[in-house]
Amino acid sequence: MPQIPEDRTLPADPAPANDYDGFAEAYTALNESGVQNAYYERPALLELAGDVAGRRILDAGCGSGPLFAALRDRGAAVTGVDVSAGMLELARRRLGAGADLRLADLAHPLPLPDGSFDDVVASLVLHYLRDWGPTLTELRRVLRPGGRLIASVDHPFAVHAVQRAAGHRRNYFETYIWTDEWDLGGRTARMRFWNRPLHAMTDAFTAAGFQISAIAEPQPLPAARELFPDEYRVLTTSPSFLFFVLRVG
Repeated sequence: MPQIPEDRTLPADPAPANDYDGFAEAYTALNESGVQNAYYERPALLELAGDVAGRRILDAGCGSGPLFAALRDRGAAVTGVDVSAGMLELARRRLGAGADLRLADLAHPLPLPDGSFDDVVASLVLHYLRDWGPTLTELRRVLRPGGRLIASVDHPFAVHAVQRAAGHRRNYFETYIWTDEWDLGGRTARMRFWNRPLHAMTDAFTAAGFQISAIAEPQPLPAARELFPDEYRVLTTSPSFLFFVLRVG
């Protein structure tokens, strides 16, 4: 299995981890019904996953479990891992005591055996990581031959456009950290992410031994047109997320 060394050319990570424990309930409420998650990202990822009945799936970065629940309802056997104990507690309330939920950091080795999953879903999680190499190596390790990694990330073009509009003189071809402020139940959460160019993403996938099956830029669900007319207009003319379907050779 390919082993990818840490990219020493990346800048140091100067910021503390995002405090999902501190705003778990507020973020979960937003994730449940907001246009970006409920009407755009999550339906698109489920569409790419297709028929998952009987498949063993790792929900990498499962949060409070909405994707886990949707996959389980479709007949998959799901395991969820997340770095936030607060988010996992909410997932247990949603999914029940029998749900296979584990505290784990995707930047470190996973407490899971080799080849134990048919699919890994990584919903809006990779862009939190400074270095994708070790994480992708681990996700490939836990997949069986022929297994799939289905991932969504912030669209690099969209992030870069926002950064330039805000007056930040960013170089698109560099990997850089950026911050955003989220309004979560009246509390401002300062979030940090790593943006990297598209070629750096595809290079990381292939270096880890994945074959790229699809790169997708889906549209939001039609129902969002009436519920969120302004956001719908933006999402149908300018992508927010980028999706990948990758296979283990």
